[in-house]
Amino acid sequence: MKRKNFLGLALAATALALTVGAPAQAQNYKSEYKMSLVLGPAYPWGKGGEIWANLVKERTQGRINIKLYPGVSLIQGDQTREFSAIRQGVIDLAVGSTINWSPQVKELNLFSLPFLMPDYAAMDALTQGDVGKDIFKIIDKAGVMPLAWGENGYREISNSKLAIKKPEDLKGLKIRVVGSPLFLDTFTALGANPTQMSWADAQPALATGAVDGQENPMAIYTAAKLHTMAQKYVTMWGYVADPLIFVVNKDIWASWTPADQAIVKQAAVDAGKQEIAIARKGLAEADKPLLKDIASNGVTVTQLSPAERDAFVKATRPVYDKWKNQIGANLVATAEKSIAARKK
Repeated sequence: MKRKNFLGLALAATALALTVGAPAQAQNYKSEYKMSLVLGPAYPWGKGGEIWANLVKERTQGRINIKLYPGVSLIQGDQTREFSAIRQGVIDLAVGSTINWSPQVKELNLFSLPFLMPDYAAMDALTQGDVGKDIFKIIDKAGVMPLAWGENGYREISNSKLAIKKPEDLKGLKIRVVGSPLFLDTFTALGANPTQMSWADAQPALATGAVDGQENPMAIYTAAKLHTMAQKYVTMWGYVADPLIFVVNKDIWASWTPADQAIVKQAAVDAGKQEIAIARKGLAEADKPLLKDIASNGVTVTQLSPAERDAFVKATRPVYDKWKNQIGANLVATAEKSIAARKK
């Protein structure tokens, strides 16, 4: 009889422990998590964040709910503060730009070296190879958990004045650039007048003629309808590409069970692949149908010959060499080797 009572008490205690333990675990989870994005779901970038959030909610049966905050609204629109805000816990998750985070993680300037990556295969060789792994280790060490790669795309140049075919054509043009010293150096070397401003400020500046041009992936050019903001000349020069990174704040990451961590990471990888396909749509194909759509709006689209592109490469080489050591000569050398060995 005593044995039965003992067993009964033991089972009751176990049941109580499980009952108490379940809410304790649930208490570690917030009812809603904040995801920071520069652009909303009308753009490939924001669409990638939306896909990630939806996959996570579905695969965790609603345990992890994520709300999108486009326009970097959690930090009053200041793109260059985003990485610090993730590290500090102001932001829970983000799909962020290597350019915007480069002020805090200097190695991310690698992707902004002028004319480092000549094609999509070169970008893939970096993000999906040893360089990508090294960058993730660096981001992890800097205090943020990296999970997957996405893509904003190759940044092409547009303006309201003329078709840009040679470096001299940029002389004196006011070009809006992101808040990166490397971009200032690149456009200064080309004789332009680079002006730093957020994307929110850039659009009215283009519309009013306060600046002459800008550089961005064509998916952004089309979604923002920049042809209506006097951007009647586009030059496809592919001078830099802008990979995106799916990340989570480390404290948030640690608060989730290993099973949910695995779900969130795989969802990021899956969303990243979908987002990259969206970002490349109409451009990765040989006939580039997206450019035909842009030209149909009365826009002059210039595609440089190898010789014309090489003139820009030579003009910006001093900037490349200057920044190589600031980024890390070994990392740049690894990147150059990976690109040289890529499968085209």
